[in-house]
This record gives sequence, C-alpha cells and structure tokens, in this order.
Amino acid sequence: MKIKKLLFYLLAGILAGCVPVMSLHPLYTEEDVVFEKKLLGTWVDDSNDAIWEFKRLDESEKAYELILRDNEGKKGSFVIRLVELEDLLFLDVYPNKYMCKQQDPEEMEWTYNAFFEVGVHTFIKIDSIEPTLRMGLTDDDNMKELLGEDPNAVKHTWLEDGKFILTASTKELQAFVLKYAYDIRVFPTRIALTRKKVESSRESSEQNPNEN
Repeated sequence: MKIKKLLFYLLAGILAGCVPVMSLHPLYTEEDVVFEKKLLGTWVDDSNDAIWEFKRLDESEKAYELILRDNEGKKGSFVIRLVELEDLLFLDVYPNKYMCKQQDPEEMEWTYNAFFEVGVHTFIKIDSIEPTLRMGLTDDDNMKELLGEDPNAVKHTWLEDGKFILTASTKELQAFVLKYAYDIRVFPTRIALTRKKVESSRESSEQNPNEN
C-alpha cells in the first residue's frame, strides 16, 4: 500500500472509522495560512484515547507537524496548515513523506512503485480551540450523498474502486467549504479534544503558551 494512502487509512482508524475526503489540491494559498500558538501541545480524544500532538514544523514556516497515536500505539505524521477563510478556520492535512527507513523507496521491496505515489490533502473544520479543541471531520460516505444529489457541488473524479477524489482548484475548494461549512454531508463527524496535562513546568510552558 502506498505510504500516503496508508497514513490516511491510519487517520481514518483514529477518526472513528471515518475515511476522510481526499483532494488533489490544498485548501490554502500562502496568504490564507495563519499560525495560532494555542493549537500547539498535546490533545486527547476521550472517546477513543487517541493522542493529537501539534508541534511547530519549522520556525520559518507557518506550519505544524501533527503526530497522531491511537490506543494501540499506531502512529501517523502529518503536515498541517491552519487556514483562515473569512471568519472560519480549517486545517489542511497532508501526510509527511518517508518518516522512517522502511519507507525510503530504496528500502522498499517494490522500489519502482514509489514513483506512482500521489500526494493528497484532506481538510478539517475547527469550531473552537480553547478550552476544548472542537473539530468537524469529513467522511467520504456522507460526501457521496452530496455528490449524488448535486454532482456539480465540487469538481471530482471517480476511481476504479468506487472511491472518489476532489479535483477542484484551491479557490474552488475554498468556495465549496465556505458554502457547506455547516452541512452535515461535508463535516458530519464532530470530535472534542482536551489538552493533556503535563507534569513538568517546562513542558507545561511549551505546550500551553497562554500561560506565559
């Protein structure tokens, strides 16, 4: 299984079985990206014990690395950008590439298959960050319902396995999520994360910047 597809299925497992809607293009342009320190730190989904850890990816970039851990110890790593569209916030989620030696194409059994890897994005709507990180998640089954009712809602193409992928441009995606921001066919699953308490004052300072 291709690395990025594997990471998205891991993401689906953590998100209560929801397979996220995938897009060829990102939800952001550079002017739409913001950085919010309140998002940094470790958050816990009490419904399934999943851990969401947001770190700053690079001091020169307005981007995060998200490490996801489920209750079985499986992990995924994603590049996250916080996208501000009008008065709404979204996360653009993109899998990190080659996170361990086994994922290096030169170490793969089927080395040349790596050339056919296609990076894809998904997106999450943020309802609030503090005191609880509340988010709305996409699900491809619900999106199929919307596309069945209105095939022109957003540009997409159907794949051989009965799945689909969004092919809309970034600007078209932005118009789509703004129009359907409160539609349960696009963001049907709601989750709430609480900030994980840390023992040391140093860790607490790093993970909860509002205390400084």
